[in-house]
Amino acid sequence: MIVKVHHKGEKTIVAACDTKLLGQKFEENDIVLDLSSPYYAGEEKDEGETGDLLRNADVCNLVGEKSTQLALKEGLISKANILRCQGIPFAQAVIIRD
Repeated sequence: MIVKVHHKGEKTIVAACDTKLLGQKFEENDIVLDLSSPYYAGEEKDEGETGDLLRNADVCNLVGEKSTQLALKEGLISKANILRCQGIPFAQAVIIRD
């Protein structure tokens, strides 16, 4: 997966997308997944590293089968949170800690 970590003040936002999707753009109705923007241009990470980053993030933006399935496995989203654009699964999660 390609992962980029963004910091906004004290918040951490993790953008993760499947490697094969990076650089592409998908549009359907009012939904646009622009994976060609610098927002997703991060580094290749394995599932373990990506899982650690997602678990410690405040917000996660996920695009692709591997990325969304990892977030499901980590308990960050449910299947109901996964939407599709041109068949590509994507989801967002806001993690609230006590």
